[in-house]
Amino acid sequence: MSENLSSRDQGRTTPDLQQVLMKYVIYLLVLRQRSDINSPNESSELMNRVFPAGVMMKVDLQCVKNNTDHHTDEITVERLIIRRGKAFSLILSGERLNPDDVEMTVETGPGASEPKRTRASFSTNPQRCSPGDRWSMKVLNRSVFSVTLSVTCPSDACVGLYSLSVRSGSCSARCERAVTVLFNPWCEDDLVYLPNEAERQEYVMNEQGIVYKGVDEYITNMSWDFGQFEEDVVDICLKMLDLNPKCLKDAQEDHSARCNPIYISRVVSAMINSDDDNGVLMGRWDDQYSGGVVPSSWSSSVEILRRWIKYDCHPVKYGQCWVFAAVMCTVLRCLGIPCRVVTNFESAHDTDRNLIVDEFFSDYGVRPKQNLDSVWNFHVWVEGWMRRPDLSGDSLYDGWQVLDPTPQEKSSGTYCCGPAPVKAILEGHTDVKYDVPFVYAEVNADKITWLVMANGSKKKIHSDTRTVGQNISTKAVGSNSRRDITHQYKHPEGSVKERAVYDEAVKRVTDLKPSETSRPTLQMKISLDEPPLNGTDIKLKLILRSENAQELSLKMSAQVMRYTGIPAAGVWSDSTDIRLQPNTEQTLPFTVPFAAYGPKMLDNNCIKVSAISTEKNEPKETYLAEKDIVPHSPTLKISVSRTPLWDAEMIAEVVFENPLPTALKNCSITLTGSGLLKQTEKSNAIELGPGQRIMLRVTFRPYRLGPRKLVANFDSSTFRDIKASLDINVRPASSPLGYLNFNK
Repeated sequence: MSENLSSRDQGRTTPDLQQVLMKYVIYLLVLRQRSDINSPNESSELMNRVFPAGVMMKVDLQCVKNNTDHHTDEITVERLIIRRGKAFSLILSGERLNPDDVEMTVETGPGASEPKRTRASFSTNPQRCSPGDRWSMKVLNRSVFSVTLSVTCPSDACVGLYSLSVRSGSCSARCERAVTVLFNPWCEDDLVYLPNEAERQEYVMNEQGIVYKGVDEYITNMSWDFGQFEEDVVDICLKMLDLNPKCLKDAQEDHSARCNPIYISRVVSAMINSDDDNGVLMGRWDDQYSGGVVPSSWSSSVEILRRWIKYDCHPVKYGQCWVFAAVMCTVLRCLGIPCRVVTNFESAHDTDRNLIVDEFFSDYGVRPKQNLDSVWNFHVWVEGWMRRPDLSGDSLYDGWQVLDPTPQEKSSGTYCCGPAPVKAILEGHTDVKYDVPFVYAEVNADKITWLVMANGSKKKIHSDTRTVGQNISTKAVGSNSRRDITHQYKHPEGSVKERAVYDEAVKRVTDLKPSETSRPTLQMKISLDEPPLNGTDIKLKLILRSENAQELSLKMSAQVMRYTGIPAAGVWSDSTDIRLQPNTEQTLPFTVPFAAYGPKMLDNNCIKVSAISTEKNEPKETYLAEKDIVPHSPTLKISVSRTPLWDAEMIAEVVFENPLPTALKNCSITLTGSGLLKQTEKSNAIELGPGQRIMLRVTFRPYRLGPRKLVANFDSSTFRDIKASLDINVRPASSPLGYLNFNK
């Protein structure tokens, strides 16, 4: 039998220890009165009578001190959670302890063994230690009935849950599920070591983040509650590792491989989606979300992970790329791997690994629905920070690695992606593992546009080397501003270096020759008169300029598009003829009415407006102009009253006002926030007339200190998932005297 002292017991004298001290006093009194005891053997015999052999020791895991030292106290101080490569302390107490001969054993996973590095035995006695021991301990302090030990976990230990056994003389103890070991970005010898403290605070410790969406010309952002230090999340993450197919197939090998962040990140990438395992999220992109949650409604990883564990690890319905990425960010940060969420605008999906994306238009200007290749308005993935000794003996590929849990293409037979070194993507090293060709195409594929005629024939009308991969974005360190990291993925578009790298990338994966481009004689561009507001008509203009006099036949169309580049519905079209004068700019205004696009928008991301022009005298000459439009959403307001103090009552209010002249149906507001709200709060669904307001008012008590964030969401049948957030810095409550802090 063993006992772990909780944080509130530390420093107290327990009743059992009082009994031990009383026995020791009796022993000293007897020893003083017995003049016939003249030898150590006789003294030891008396000791054995006072303190019988086989008495169990107590193990104090020093959870408060250790978790604070290891940056895990945000999770809990009620259990021991350490980071590998750093020492932790514990106190043993018992009646027959020998500090010079304490032996400890740690084990993780089924069938733990020393060859698999899932079991280790080590001692304070140098004669019992071997040169191959990777765990170690030393005595820090000793007293009559206790000893304080410093235990060092190796920097390449397997992460996970460990049992701990201790023996000293005739005393022993065993603590099941005693220690949780995580990766350590603070340790120079750990593969995930991140040298900059500000970046560690952002990429490991920050529980709130920002996800970027929209289109490259109109980037929107939404706040996300990662919540990686909510107390139950670490156990959910470990459960996820235990349910991965590799563990189910060979648990001993899987637990042994958990020393490697490359392996762990690849497993997590596969387990976030559910396409070939009991993963966390089921993806859906067809607007059929019955029986689940619309992906744009989510704003918290914690809610998703808790729902997964609550329903016996069945996939949560539904997710799309930003949801997959945000949940993966939570899991990696919880396990100790530095990571960040990254958005790539105009992101290519190359299905045949030729680094070219083919797009097709019909001869009346509408994009066909079925197309294997596509260019997404945006795509969101995760970057994890780690060294890559598997690829190079030096640091060539160390640093940020792309990890994409969205199930797009299989990697070695599994729906996962990465880790792909960002440095390899930048230099076009497409023969480097894992999945570099796919990610390279996402940020720098060439795009070729084809016109499909009524008879099924097609002709190439445009070759674009610049569009794919725009404004690659992530949250800046220490602020809520957007940081553009495009330069980390590719050299400046159109530069000699960028084209040389593209040619190198193509050469490494295919025998195709790089595509050539020619300068068109006609320039066409679609522009907005003013920022478009959802619920109003969208006013645009087509600007044309030609080197020669031309007579053109114009066909214009607007389609509601899913953000993945797949058409959802055609909503408007028009055609006209126009005569152009040489070297003269001509403007053609036109309008896409709300009555046409409004009912079709729903959960779709944007409107794609296209114009195809054909020269009347030379029908073979065809030109294309496109523009993606995201109508701006109305404002959702969020506010709080009262000072944000720990465990002090606060009130949050979220308000939305209907700006349209027509009623909004099925209006509701939800509110989440790790460390602030114990559960998601939601209003009842109502109908909202023109100019009317809906308000959600929530009373709550912050239960964790430091920077926190409330995230609100408004949803209706017309405006889908409008987000708002509010940063809250929770401070300790004042002491009765106003200036004393009795917690220190």
